[in-house]
Amino acid sequence: MDASVIDKVISEVLTEKALQNFYCTGGTCNGWERNVTDQPTAVTNIIKNGAERIAAGIGAEVDKIDRNVARMIDHTLLKPDATPAEIKTLCEEAREYGFVSVCVNPCYVKYCKDLLRGSSVKVCTVIGFPLGATTTEVKRSEAEQALQNGAQEIDMVINIGMLKQCEYDYVFNDINQVVLAGKKYNALTKVILETALLTDEEKIKACVLSKKAKADFVKTSTGFSKGGATAGDIALMRLVVGSAMGVKASGGVRTAEDARQMIASGADRIGASASVKIVSGGVAEGSY
Repeated sequence: MDASVIDKVISEVLTEKALQNFYCTGGTCNGWERNVTDQPTAVTNIIKNGAERIAAGIGAEVDKIDRNVARMIDHTLLKPDATPAEIKTLCEEAREYGFVSVCVNPCYVKYCKDLLRGSSVKVCTVIGFPLGATTTEVKRSEAEQALQNGAQEIDMVINIGMLKQCEYDYVFNDINQVVLAGKKYNALTKVILETALLTDEEKIKACVLSKKAKADFVKTSTGFSKGGATAGDIALMRLVVGSAMGVKASGGVRTAEDARQMIASGADRIGASASVKIVSGGVAEGSY
């Protein structure tokens, strides 16, 4: 990847005055490990503003959720101490209430695929998670195995250290190898940038490389680092990738106002952590 091309994009993006209008003011979008927990009206507003997915974790009060909303929820459980029993509950809720997918760690992909057989619920998993520091060969192999086991969406973590060192060819190939594995199985690939660890210039570089590698989405965060999505990050990512890719906000979404900030800035999907109580207004605890 030619460094001069990336430098040109950085210069153009960082001088784009329109970007400033998207940044959060007064800290309204700061924070992470938070959930979409408002009343049904708030969730409806999120959808009307253009969100395609809303992530909810195990324990959501699904019996009260509007079925039209349920079809947009990614039911997520990525905490390291998640048990097979909890994963089974996750899948049962997803099947019963029509959630669009479950997102689990790779060891549970086949289990989820078997549990969800005959349903329309997709299985999503994570690759190189949460650090992104495994080798490209390991990421490709991990993705291939997950896809063979039934994964239909792959969320991979970028190699953050290589990006910071401007090892563009390495980062491009690291992403592209997972993308190529996904395309063999007609699976979506999303690239997690871990924006809390990056400067604006590095976020731009990561988006350019992800787009060049033909990934389907760029995503802000793993939920396991020191911060999550901000409206500014979403705006920056959307400005770089344009309409060619999806942008997912993960973390930092707790209220309708948070969601509106993200969506107004260009997010296509909203990711939130475990135990989302969408209708009760209760704040859930969880590691993702």
